[in-house]
Parts: sequence; C-alpha cells; structure tokens
Amino acid sequence: MNQVDITVLYRLVKEFCEHDTTGHDWWHVHRVTQLAIHLANHEGADVLLVEPAALVHDTDDWKLKGGEGYPNATAMLKATGYNGKQIADILGIVEQVSYKGAGVDTTPCNLEAMVVQDADRLDAIGAIGIARAFAYGGSKHRPMYLPHLEPQLHETFEEYKTAQGHTINHFYEKLLLLKDRMNTVTAKALAEERHRFMEFFLEQFYREWSFRP
Repeated sequence: MNQVDITVLYRLVKEFCEHDTTGHDWWHVHRVTQLAIHLANHEGADVLLVEPAALVHDTDDWKLKGGEGYPNATAMLKATGYNGKQIADILGIVEQVSYKGAGVDTTPCNLEAMVVQDADRLDAIGAIGIARAFAYGGSKHRPMYLPHLEPQLHETFEEYKTAQGHTINHFYEKLLLLKDRMNTVTAKALAEERHRFMEFFLEQFYREWSFRP
C-alpha cells in the first residue's frame, strides 16, 4: 500500500512557485490551501482530496505555462506517494477550478471541487485580490487603466484566454462577478466583505484618477 506524506507535496510546491511574481506564488497557494481546508471542514468535503488539490491547483495553470495537461502536478503527486486513482481524483478537482470567462459556466460537479474553486476565488477578491490583479497585469505588461477601453464579458474560454486589456477592466470581467459565483455557504459569507472592499477601492480609484485641482 502506498504511503502518502503530504509534507513532501508542500515542499515540492513551495520550491516550484516560491519565485513567482505574477500573484501565483507560494503564499497564494498557502492561502488557498488554508481557505480550502477551512471550507472543507465547514461544508463536509473530503480534506484528504481537497488539501492536495489546493496545493497543486496552479502548478500547470495555462496562464503561467501555456501548455495542456498536468505534468507538474502529476509528478509531484507521484513523488508524494499518491496512487493512480488518487491522482486522477485530485486532478479531477484541479480541472474544475479555473475561471474561464463571464459567459462560461464553470460550476463544479462535486463538493471537493466546489471547495477548492471557492478558496481560489476568495483569494482573487478583496485586498489580496486587488494586489494580485495588479501584480499579474504588470507581469504581462498590461496598462493599469485605459479610460477609453470598455470591459468585455467573454462568452468563450478562448476569448477570455486571448484577451488583452487593462487591469481595471479585469475587475468587471472577473473579480466583481465572483461573489455571486461562490458555491458554498461558507464561501458566500466570506466573499461579502471582500467584494465590498473592491467596490470601495474602485470608487476611490476613479475619484483620484479624475481629480482636478
């Protein structure tokens, strides 16, 4: 019987992403994992699947590596001691985490995926979410704000994946939509304050942008 040592997975994931500067660094993974465990405990999800899925959820993210499949996550899970069935179950959760555009339904098909998706989305909103949005935009050489460029509610994943815009538009194309797309009761409650903070930030941003002495 295989022996799983989750501390190995923590170490491998930390080594893999600790130098990231796009907002998908180790501390993002750490926060998402802690949130996912919290949600799992409150919602009755299987923590033994939720925890590793949260840890590897970004190791093969299309935004970062551009390829398909889960080679990095698979290698790390194997090295941790997970068997083929466990890896398939964990990657089945990971596959359902990502946001793919305003017009794309990404409702997960099981509670564990709901929990991990909620945890990842909670870290995309609020004060941390704002900081991460600008960190990612800067890493992609995107402008902070272009007043003439309106947000687009992408109808397909391909539209969303290839979109080029400014970071403020990202709030309207994704971040402000996430509160109403949380799956679990626990995440919905946590999302309320974070959502309000983003609304306040945008109000202040526009006031300062339009300031006239």
